[in-house]
Amino acid sequence: MGYLSNQVVTVDAILTKKGRELLARGDGSFKITQFALADDEVDYTLYNPENQGGSANYGELIEAMPLLEAFPDETQIMKYKLTTLPRGTAKLPILNIGYAAITLKQGASLAITPQTLNYLGSSQTFEASGYTATIADARVLNSFNGVGLNTTAVAALNSTTTLGTNVSKTVIGTAINLTGTTINTLFGTNTALRTTLTIIGRDSGARVTIPLTITKLV
Repeated sequence: MGYLSNQVVTVDAILTKKGRELLARGDGSFKITQFALADDEVDYTLYNPENQGGSANYGELIEAMPLLEAFPDETQIMKYKLTTLPRGTAKLPILNIGYAAITLKQGASLAITPQTLNYLGSSQTFEASGYTATIADARVLNSFNGVGLNTTAVAALNSTTTLGTNVSKTVIGTAINLTGTTINTLFGTNTALRTTLTIIGRDSGARVTIPLTITKLV
């Protein structure tokens, strides 16, 4: 990881590990259909309305902050995506998935139905566009899919498979289904496999990351 000069406008784009995998297939599965913006490196506590230079200088410390180079680790970058919330929003939306951590035995299944709190009033807790769920290491699951949405883009993403390497996998749905791996050789001498599961509201931008553990049957 490095820093970019903030004296010039720079577009620094790279492929993630998953993107490189899809590109290497050469079968047309690599298609960029969406993009997101984030401000991970911005410290908004530096905004200073007491700056003696006037309102034009309130954010000068923020504007002088160094910018991070892009790097292909979805667990460390693009964690704070920019989103548009309804006018008058007083509280940031938060995700409730019912678990602080998930532990599954080999072959066991679980269905997760996220809810978004502090969003669109108390009458609606499910987002119309659903949720994206990313497993950091796709090998630990036999199956991982999103259900409840049937658009072409969602179906294409949910049908994507990996090549058995240590890469992430992302699915979209109003509910997320997952099943622990049954492949014993992945464990080696370990009794458990550990990774993380990240779920993001596609409308609200609310995000939660929890640990996921698959335990070996003995």
